[in-house]
Amino acid sequence: MNALRIGVIGIPGKWSTEVLADALESRTGFRLVVSMHDVCANLTTGKLMANGTNLCELDGLIVKKISQQYSPATLDRIELLRLAEHAGVRVFSRTETIIRMIDRLGCTMTLRNGGIPMPKTVVTENRSEAIQAIEDFGCAVMKPLYSTKARGMELVNAASQAGMGSLASESVGEVVDRFRAENPMMYIQQKIDLPGRDLGMVFLGGEYLGTYARVNQGEAWNTTIQSGGRYAAHTPPQSTIDLANRAQSLFGMDFTTVDVADTENGPIVFEVSAFGGFRGVKEGMEIDAATLYADYVLKEVAK
Repeated sequence: MNALRIGVIGIPGKWSTEVLADALESRTGFRLVVSMHDVCANLTTGKLMANGTNLCELDGLIVKKISQQYSPATLDRIELLRLAEHAGVRVFSRTETIIRMIDRLGCTMTLRNGGIPMPKTVVTENRSEAIQAIEDFGCAVMKPLYSTKARGMELVNAASQAGMGSLASESVGEVVDRFRAENPMMYIQQKIDLPGRDLGMVFLGGEYLGTYARVNQGEAWNTTIQSGGRYAAHTPPQSTIDLANRAQSLFGMDFTTVDVADTENGPIVFEVSAFGGFRGVKEGMEIDAATLYADYVLKEVAK
């Protein structure tokens, strides 16, 4: 057995967390799954404790999932891991990188400044500007800055004032007011007509691993699995792979998925994931991402 001790930051009992811990245990004989809810950082002693284990004494930590749902508090959880990094523990991916990606706006700014094609986007706290953006777009998606898998998103049609979570009788202004009550900084993106699918393009250590598609199965406006979508195999053209590679290279993640969609004007990028999913890789690509990731981490730590 390899003597290295690698812990997994994740959600105990969740499939992706547990299969990664399984893969590490089979190679090292060591198993540790840590929920950030149980972590205590003592800045005086320099210890980062979780259920009796000092995470600063491990050889590595893989951040598979930091919380069930994203919020500003998620950033605080990641900050705690900087104590382990300072002690010499290799964190996958680097905390500084994850912090830049949890906030949707931070990820978008990096992609936009990197010249990556994206849907038209307006970000504002101003009610009038938000209404104007929706009217200019015709159909828009209002997205919380901290969310995953389309949670909390609002589809707004400027013509019908109807969409996901909104009432047909609501005006655009009423939808904006309701949304900004929970999201003062409003992230508004033009709704893109997708060909019934979007793509998850997977990278490990900066190298392209493959692509799966999320295919819309019903009437939902998005392709997420939570909305009834399914995973399927997909082989994109090299130009789309090159675009996704450019996007992920702006962040330097150890394992990530780039969300891409084909449009009549060419491929565009929605976001680069702070963690990347295993389920789509398994069901859409028939690849064991947990095993590949574990092997990659052990090789990196052993250098």
